[in-house]
Amino acid sequence: MISNKEFGIKGEESAASFLCGKGFQIIERNVRLGHSEIDIIAKNEKIIVFVEVKTRHTYPALHNKFGRPATAVNYKKKIKLIEGAEKYIKKNKETLSGLQPRIDVIEVYISPDSEKYKVLNIIHMPNAVTR
Repeated sequence: MISNKEFGIKGEESAASFLCGKGFQIIERNVRLGHSEIDIIAKNEKIIVFVEVKTRHTYPALHNKFGRPATAVNYKKKIKLIEGAEKYIKKNKETLSGLQPRIDVIEVYISPDSEKYKVLNIIHMPNAVTR
């Protein structure tokens, strides 16, 4: 059985591969900035993107009280993501000059079969977190 930590890492790896397929270059992963942690930081020629990854075993049912994984990015988490992105930009302003910042959420759904890791779907929500 895969641990929660390994499960999260697999989801982040899948999200990073997805972003690379969309033309992004992964700059860093699991970046801690004060009280904030950003799962993935990536860029292309125009955008620097800060990504929060939420990984789940199955699609949420319509009647599921927890809703979609992106709903776990609550107000408090959004503030931490914004603060973390701002700190990162300030710290790296010279190398990030000219890039438009954005905060995305990526939901990764994997097979509920714990013996095999198979991505069922990835849902990318660009600009999911704004001020």
